[in-house]
Amino acid sequence: MEVTVTTGDAKLLPELESSVAHRLGESEIDQERRVFLERISDFVMLKLADGEPARLVFICTHNSRRSHLSQLWAQVAAEFYGVTGVETYSGGTETTAFNPRAVAALRRAGFLIEPFTDGANPIYEVSFSEGMDPMQAFSKVYDEKPNPTEGFAAIMTCSSADAACPTVVGADERIALPYDDPKEADGTEREAEIYDERCRQIAREMLYVFSSVAARS
Repeated sequence: MEVTVTTGDAKLLPELESSVAHRLGESEIDQERRVFLERISDFVMLKLADGEPARLVFICTHNSRRSHLSQLWAQVAAEFYGVTGVETYSGGTETTAFNPRAVAALRRAGFLIEPFTDGANPIYEVSFSEGMDPMQAFSKVYDEKPNPTEGFAAIMTCSSADAACPTVVGADERIALPYDDPKEADGTEREAEIYDERCRQIAREMLYVFSSVAARS
C-alpha cells in the first residue's frame, strides 16, 4: 500500500503553524480514542492506495460547531503531512449556521476566515496557507452539495447525530468519534476557554490521524 507523503512541507499561515507545533507537543489522546482515529487513517490509506480520493464527511446534528472544527482541522492535518488526495466535508442532520463562537476559536488558532455572504446561514471563506483557494464553510445537511453522496467515510462527531443516523446512505465507512459540545459554555465566562479547548482536542486528533498515515506510508 503506497501513499506518497512529504511530511512537514506545508506552508501554513504563521499563527496556525504555531498552533500545530503546540498540538504536536501534546499527547492527550487515550488509547480508546486512538482505535477510532486509526480507523480513519485506514480508510484514507485504502482509498489513496486504490487511486481514489479519500473523502471524509464530518457529521453533527446542526453542522454548526464540532463538524466544522473537524473538517477544517482534518484538511490542515492532511496538508501538514503532505497527504494529497484528501477531501474533507461537514454536514448535519439539519441546517442551522456555522456558529460564530466556533469561527472565533478557529481564528484564534490561526485560520483566516472571512465572511463571503451574510444572512441566517452565512458562507465563510476559510484559508490556512498562503495563496490557496479558500474553502467555503456553511451549515448544510450531510447529503447536500458540495458533499459527496457515495464513497466517503461518515465520521459522527456528536452522539445525537450518531443515534439519529444509524445508517448513512452512500458511506463506505461509518465511524463514531463524538466530542463534547462546547455549546454548554455559551454565554458563560468560560465560553472562549471551552471552545478553544475543543478546538485543540480536535486539532490533536486530526493531526494524529494523518501522522499515522504518514508513518505507515
